[in-house]
This record gives sequence, structure tokens and C-alpha cells, in this order.
Amino acid sequence: LSITGVLKSVNQFLNIRLDLINVLDESRHPHMMMVKNWFIRGSVVRRVQLLAEHVDTQLQEDATRRG
Repeated sequence: LSITGVLKSVNQFLNIRLDLINVLDESRHPHMMMVKNWFIRGSVVRRVQLLAEHVDTQLQEDATRRG
């Protein structure tokens, strides 16, 4: 199952909360077309892929300085 969405939160266990999700293979997973928010348990995550242009590196740098 491959999905896209807006990343709302991730915790130390890699539990992920996504909003405004979109299923990439709707014909294979038609029941997911109505779902807009999703919680994914970290223990089932195999891979997370983020596009570089969608990552706010300045925010990351600021967060590490606050540390």
C-alpha cells in the first residue's frame, strides 16, 4: 500500500499521523478512497520517503539548536 499525505506528527516509536491522504493504487485499495486521516503504527513501517523540496531544513536546524 502506497499513500501520500500531509505529515502531522511522528513520535519516537515512528508512529505516524497523516492528514489528507491519497492512495496511489486506488483500483487495488478502493476502500481507502474515503479515508482522509490515518494513524500508522511505527512497528509496521518499512520505509518513509520524503521529497527534498518538501522538507523545511531551516525548521530542522532551529529545532536541533534548541535541544
